[in-house]
Amino acid sequence: MEKNSQAIIQDKKSSNHIIQSLLVNVIIVVAKGFAAFMTGSGAMLAETIHSSADCANQVLLLLGMKQSGRPADEQHPFGYGMSVYFWSFMVAMLLFSIGGMFSIYEGIHKYNTPEPVHEIAWGIGILLFAIGLEGYATYSNIIELNKRKGNSGFFNYLRTTKDSDLIVIFGENSAAVIGLFLALTALLASYYTGDSRYDAIGSLAIGIVLILVAIFLAVEVKSLLIGESADSIILETIEAIIEKELHITQLLNCRTIQQGPGEVLVCIKIKCSPDLNTQSISRLINHFENELRTLRPEVKWLYVEPDLQEWK
Repeated sequence: MEKNSQAIIQDKKSSNHIIQSLLVNVIIVVAKGFAAFMTGSGAMLAETIHSSADCANQVLLLLGMKQSGRPADEQHPFGYGMSVYFWSFMVAMLLFSIGGMFSIYEGIHKYNTPEPVHEIAWGIGILLFAIGLEGYATYSNIIELNKRKGNSGFFNYLRTTKDSDLIVIFGENSAAVIGLFLALTALLASYYTGDSRYDAIGSLAIGIVLILVAIFLAVEVKSLLIGESADSIILETIEAIIEKELHITQLLNCRTIQQGPGEVLVCIKIKCSPDLNTQSISRLINHFENELRTLRPEVKWLYVEPDLQEWK
């Protein structure tokens, strides 16, 4: 079954944000690496590794987006939409291990064996340049999140949204902006106090930020990966349709599962009027399915069963 047009448009927007962040990070990796070499700053090196990990992460997200678009087959009858969640979870793990743990290791190493920071002008200039690029990317993410969240609160949307790829990109970019400000503060403190341990503390702080963001992302994506119910608007729409349908007397049960961004599986049981014959019930169900799919095009798989009692 082909994806509906709304899902295709949403996937394209998500891919555009990932590609935009990837291009930004490639430029930033080169700039940060040069600054780390010129200044000898541990915090700058930590930021270079952080941005390198982000590049790898965004490649994985693009891979997940591509895999999720594969059509359903006999082995995967509900498609490959959840590939996005798998790769999003892997990104969180990489952010934790490569980004966070290396930054902490580098901070401990620099603190125990401090080295003077030099050529600070290069470091400041490149950090400000990176802040501008990362800030723009983060701002673009916020604009897109505000478009999608509707009436929901911003932070509530971050916790409940099914768009794991966009949340991961936003988390990475936000962590990058915070890390850049920490690196800039640490670099200035080390230079003007003559104590390079401030630079090491900056690297430690960057590592802690990355680990906290990675844990948040892992927790959110794990729920989707193991099978999370779809947005409550699906159930509300079903109830609204049934309320105005005279021949459906009761919604006995409803189960929804988010199969991927813009892809929902819905299984429901309904109780019909006792005077309906088999053909009438079939026409009733077909009409119900058409109306639900028209109102909620993200419902890709829909199974409606007439019955007399709820599931146990």
